[in-house]
Amino acid sequence: MKILLTFLTMFILTSISFSQEEFEAREGDTTFIMKKYYFCLLKRGPNRNIDSVKLAEIQKGHLAHLNKLADDGKISIAGPFDGDFDWRGIIIFNTKTKEEAEQLQSEDPAVKAGRLIFEIYPWWAAKGSKLN
Repeated sequence: MKILLTFLTMFILTSISFSQEEFEAREGDTTFIMKKYYFCLLKRGPNRNIDSVKLAEIQKGHLAHLNKLADDGKISIAGPFDGDFDWRGIIIFNTKTKEEAEQLQSEDPAVKAGRLIFEIYPWWAAKGSKLN
């Protein structure tokens, strides 16, 4: 909780220069380098009536697209949600701008087919953060 409060304080103090891509946050002897990423929320798209053969082709293209973005260092993590609701998955883009993330996501075959739509938001995290 203390780290979160420190982060929020540092974020508020640095929000005046919001155009910067990174800043330092300190907690005792520990220094975190905070970096701006782009959080992409994938949602159910309007085109849901697709035959199983075409759907398999779209899904194969979607996964290939994500793998290419990962290989190119453009995404840090991606994955689907469990369950049958409108939110389908997330992607954390490691791009310089929101526009670059939007362009990359618009090239996804599932988006092109109308199977998915997306929203992208700036998101801050400590560089080197990982899931445990």
